[in-house]
Amino acid sequence: GEATETQLFSEHFACNDCGISLPAIEPRLFSFNNPFGACPDCTGLGMHMEFDKALIVPDADKSFADRCIACFSNNLNSYFMKQLGAVLAAYGYSYDTKWNELSPEMQQLLWDGAGESKFKFLYENLQGEVKEHNTTFDGILNVLRRRYREAFSDAMRQDLEEFMTSTPCAACHGSRLKPEALSILIGGKNICEVTALTVRDCLQFFKKLVLTPKQQIIAHQVLKEIMARLQFLNDVGLDYLTLDRSAGTLSGGEAQRIRLATQIGSSLMGVLYILDEPSIGLHQRDNAKLLKTMKNLRDMGNTLIVVEHDEDTMRAADYLIDIGPGAGVHGGEVVCAGTPEEVARCERSITGQYLSGKKKIPVPAQRRTGNGHALVIRGASEHNLKHVDVQIPLGVMTCVTGV
Repeated sequence: GEATETQLFSEHFACNDCGISLPAIEPRLFSFNNPFGACPDCTGLGMHMEFDKALIVPDADKSFADRCIACFSNNLNSYFMKQLGAVLAAYGYSYDTKWNELSPEMQQLLWDGAGESKFKFLYENLQGEVKEHNTTFDGILNVLRRRYREAFSDAMRQDLEEFMTSTPCAACHGSRLKPEALSILIGGKNICEVTALTVRDCLQFFKKLVLTPKQQIIAHQVLKEIMARLQFLNDVGLDYLTLDRSAGTLSGGEAQRIRLATQIGSSLMGVLYILDEPSIGLHQRDNAKLLKTMKNLRDMGNTLIVVEHDEDTMRAADYLIDIGPGAGVHGGEVVCAGTPEEVARCERSITGQYLSGKKKIPVPAQRRTGNGHALVIRGASEHNLKHVDVQIPLGVMTCVTGV
């Protein structure tokens, strides 16, 4: 009979050619908080604490005798310094040599070690015995890593952490997921590439996503939920944020608006929400989006108490309470309460006088000239901001504005 081709199939998503085996594709595979999906090297943190050369040698103009290596004692009789002195002497240097006087090759040797080469030196131990040692030199970084790994107290670790900085994981490059999760693509992007998009771009990505009829049936409910949540974030003026942004880097106003968007998505009714100056940092265009969002929450059957000084927010309120008559220790009583129009008619209310136009903040007739110094910004670009070359005078308050 005719020769037939043999085809191999695997129940475990394994490939005989490349040796890769994929686990079952389920939600936990895409979570860096789960060991099933987290990068094995950084355990899902995306970062490593690593010793920083710039912190270890902060002043390259200092000599070894003057403690150019800041993380080690300047006691030249310590074991490490004796060993270091032997290494320096073997290559024609001494304790009086400055760090920047070393050749680049010598600097690299001190950082990473001298391999199998051995160096002889005399060292006096705690018992006063002077003995000759003949050992290899592991390098400054390896010595510090070992000390950090073997530290028996938090205080010792904290002392060493002063010379460390967070660096992206070399295995996952900060994505925090294992390679198997990153190899799964939707619309040509993996989950980390999608979360690296801004909310605005992410919305466009899912709107333009092309799926087969079968995929549309499977993804319909998921896509509906994704689009709704992204739209909520967009509606509260957070379209510039990326989904992978660390929560610790958000401003108070941004974090509050994210929580607000979450509450809109939950569709709860009969809830009392208290918001503390949610308009802080918002462009006027985004402020209108925020007001629309708050009104939607109200129309769903909720109550909102908003602590604000923004004029648009006060005018949009159903009920306005002015607490004063002054700020801080000069206030503390309800000066006026009612609709924004009623407060604007209240003679005793300072807020009302500004709402009615009786009081205004005048534009200064003269501006400060500054101190003659300037902050220069060149080549900045972000979306519609193409090329910037501007000098900002120091010693004055400068307002940067635009459409």
